[in-house]
Amino acid sequence: MEYTVQKLGRLAGVSTRTLRYYDELGILKPARINSSGYRIYEEPEVNKLQQILFYRELGVRLEYIRDIIAAPSFNAAKALKDHRQSLLEKRAQLDLLLANVDKSIAAIEGRNTMADKEKFAGFKQQLIDENEQKYGKEIRQKYGDATVNASNDKVKNMTKEQYDAVTKLAEQVQETLSAAFKTGDPAGELAQKAADLHRQWLCYYWGSYSKEAHAGLAQMYVDDERFTAFYDKEQPGTAAFLRDAIFIYTGTKA
Repeated sequence: MEYTVQKLGRLAGVSTRTLRYYDELGILKPARINSSGYRIYEEPEVNKLQQILFYRELGVRLEYIRDIIAAPSFNAAKALKDHRQSLLEKRAQLDLLLANVDKSIAAIEGRNTMADKEKFAGFKQQLIDENEQKYGKEIRQKYGDATVNASNDKVKNMTKEQYDAVTKLAEQVQETLSAAFKTGDPAGELAQKAADLHRQWLCYYWGSYSKEAHAGLAQMYVDDERFTAFYDKEQPGTAAFLRDAIFIYTGTKA
């Protein structure tokens, strides 16, 4: 069956503007342009749009979706299986949060008691799941399953005080790093303070700290464009600046 932009938009529940944007990005080209100048989509494009929307639902950026789908090794059946697994994990996370809400309501109404640790279990699991979805593959390849699993367990067992402390520490890292970047000196006092705060922040997640692992993570901030985008969103070049500061802090040669 063939679809114009309007018909496909109605079928998929997306705007015609979105479909035109996907065409401009090269992520979803029409099968052809008819004699009247209309974009025409056929079954392969419909299937590709379905994949795109699955990835978007999972929070994957369009640039990555384009690269994934365009890769010669792309396997639609495997992708759908991966989508299914991710959605099951997402459902499990929602179930955990719903159970947390139910327990909280019961505790407020005096029907049961709820330990402080339980109150934050759902949120900590959400943090773990989001990190796994975004960076899990690369981190596991670099540090191994045992190290990542131990880190996840450490997050799950954080007390409320520890969770609040690491959240505040993450804010301090960003604030200090932003100020340090303006100095342009990764060896300066502010930059080295940012590197030390970053080490403190890591120690909440890592079972053990090493200068080599710290430096390796800093290099990943530059090598992986997702990390780079996070650090560079306000001040381009911040990821490389942090890497350089950490290299100096750990005594690692560039």
